[in-house]
Amino acid sequence: MKLLSFLAQACAVLAGLLLTAITLVTCLSLIGRNTTGQTLVGDYELTAVAAGAAIALFMPWCQMRREHIIVDFFTARMPAGVNALLDRFGSLVLATVMGLLTWRTSVGALSSHSSQTTTMMLGFPEWIVYTAMVPPLALTAVIALAQTFSSATAQEQGQ
Repeated sequence: MKLLSFLAQACAVLAGLLLTAITLVTCLSLIGRNTTGQTLVGDYELTAVAAGAAIALFMPWCQMRREHIIVDFFTARMPAGVNALLDRFGSLVLATVMGLLTWRTSVGALSSHSSQTTTMMLGFPEWIVYTAMVPPLALTAVIALAQTFSSATAQEQGQ
């Protein structure tokens, strides 16, 4: 789990740097638009591309910390064992969903690459964004799967 934690942290740091960069680009564009009337061409496209990649990059760290939104209205008063079982099941479901997203995003990247689709203003290749999203989605699936089985092992040991 230490390697997975390190990789998840690296993804989160990269996402933070990406969002910081796109925030600076947006600020420069707004300042230019409001002072000189000039704007950065394609700033909206860059924001959309960076936001999509950043969301995917934050997912592994969110799962590693088990900080996804949990609605425990019905389970708050259940025994700890039942909650642990539900948490393991939730991790397994998330691993499955992230595995499917990894697969479909990979297919989308290959399709976008073969058709050479680009963004409208900048002509930025869309396959790059899809490809950048694949590793963090796969890492999230691996982390969730590891948590599914490590939780089971910890409970069996009475911890």
